Amino acid sequence: MNWSEFVLVEFSLCVVAEIFEWWYYRKYGTSFIEQVSLNHLGPLLGPPDYSAAANGEIIGSAATTNQSQPNSSECKVWRNPLNLFRGAEYVRYFNSTRKEPLTFYDMNLSAQDHQTFFTCDSDSSKPEYAIMQTAWRERNTQERIKGAKAAIEKNPDCATAYILLAEEEAPTIADSEKLLKVALKAAESNLKKSQMSQSHGPITDSLHRRDVNVLIYIKRRLAMCARRLGRLKEAVKMFRDLTKEVQPIMSVLHVHENLLEGLLEMQAYADVQAVLAKYDDGSVPRSAALCYTSALLKVRQVSEKFVTESGLIKRSLSSGEMTAIEAIHRAVEYNPHVPKYLLELKSMVFPPEHLLKRGDSEAVAYAFFHLPHWKRVDGALQLLACTWEGTFASIPRPLEKGNLFFPYPPCTECPDREILPAHHEVSVFPERETPFFIMFTAGLCTFTAIIAFLTHQYPDHMAVIAKTGVGWLSLPILYILDKAETLLPSSLTQMLSRV
Repeated sequence: MNWSEFVLVEFSLCVVAEIFEWWYYRKYGTSFIEQVSLNHLGPLLGPPDYSAAANGEIIGSAATTNQSQPNSSECKVWRNPLNLFRGAEYVRYFNSTRKEPLTFYDMNLSAQDHQTFFTCDSDSSKPEYAIMQTAWRERNTQERIKGAKAAIEKNPDCATAYILLAEEEAPTIADSEKLLKVALKAAESNLKKSQMSQSHGPITDSLHRRDVNVLIYIKRRLAMCARRLGRLKEAVKMFRDLTKEVQPIMSVLHVHENLLEGLLEMQAYADVQAVLAKYDDGSVPRSAALCYTSALLKVRQVSEKFVTESGLIKRSLSSGEMTAIEAIHRAVEYNPHVPKYLLELKSMVFPPEHLLKRGDSEAVAYAFFHLPHWKRVDGALQLLACTWEGTFASIPRPLEKGNLFFPYPPCTECPDREILPAHHEVSVFPERETPFFIMFTAGLCTFTAIIAFLTHQYPDHMAVIAKTGVGWLSLPILYILDKAETLLPSSLTQMLSRV
């Protein structure tokens, strides 16, 4: 390989390295060189320093570990309590915009949920339920609908088949409600049969549990249909009845958030406060709906007096106003992505079927349904706009230490990118600055690539420039040596030269 070929290879490698580093950082949010340095080169350079244990650093790190332990549960993906109907809402959105509202990852999670809720061990012996087992796993919508219709032909009381048709084939909410009412009758009949069974065992217990899950799921979706169609009192009553259930599936559905949203639409703020007081004891996981609804109720009491028409604070703060601001700070600390959607600083998309606690997906799901409730309270959004950014003063390092909650989990960006559609710009908190390794690598590769390219194109000129540069760099050294010879005694210089 001659010199020109070597320069071209070096130039190509530099460009490829820079592109790869940029791609790795965009995809994983960290520098590849930094990861390699910390995880592979660090152990080779020497063992970690354990002498700091005497100074309490190990204790501090243990405390930090304990403080960040709940973050692992916060990175769990949850089912969206207010998820829309695919046929009546998501498909209509796609037909009008030609943009996919759901990702494959999100739909795959839903398929897993449906298999967990609506299948049991005894389904293999029943042709209609065996068909439905296959239908829930199908990726193609038309194949799922075809399977559901085949199951109904074999058994008109197959409630899960009607659920699938109501979710994915019905073009309107009214059509979905009709199919769900048929499914409700079938589910009640199936549950009575499983309750009357005299035998007890793992198979019959799983069958009974499946029938209970189906019945509760249908009632919840019927209540959501009533809410969509404007029958608020009927929907709230159904949600209240469902919150009294103690079945295991209730820990997944989070019906209390549906109840909160329905009560807010009715402007029954006293009932909303009662629901918040009931679930504020930690019996259910914390969520943006609970935190921001609590803040909205406190803001509602002072928003008209607190903010002038121009949105500026006009006087000193009372205790009620301080309480409202603290509630906003508490909500923003829990999920800092929500205010941008409530203030319409960021574009909205259809909410996904699953969400990540404290992530952008939860913010989208909350703001999609609750923005009208904030607009209905005069001055609430103005107060939020004036105060929400003040939260970050109390949490300068949100990934390391929180104020009212545990540190913000650093694992939200990647799951949110999988859950939310590709045309949505995912909100990232805290906004990361470009690491030094990225800047250093980009500068070094760019400089090396330019030198290699110029050397390949103009070898003679670059040789002259290199000699000139070396001469300029050597001038200070030669100057220092000349001064040293004049200042130092001749005997000392002779001794040094002999050495």
